[in-house]
Amino acid sequence: MREVISIHVGQAGVQIGNACWELYCLEHGIQPDGRMPSDKQTQDDTSFSTFFSETGAGRHVPRAVMVDLEPTVIGLWPSFVDMSLV
Repeated sequence: MREVISIHVGQAGVQIGNACWELYCLEHGIQPDGRMPSDKQTQDDTSFSTFFSETGAGRHVPRAVMVDLEPTVIGLWPSFVDMSLV
């Protein structure tokens, strides 16, 4: 299985990355809190695992690195920021 890690640098990069991740969530049926509704989960469809990592709590977090010296832009990112990979 191939995995994609995206790197977003600077204000513009973080804002564009945020828009991309919102689209990835919509395309794969993942809610903003990282949960996937049970009606969307199938054993055969694992395409979302290319872009998302599943935590022990069953949430899906983006495989992404956001870098900016100004914390306000990254602070606007959805609730993925509060998730840990544990």
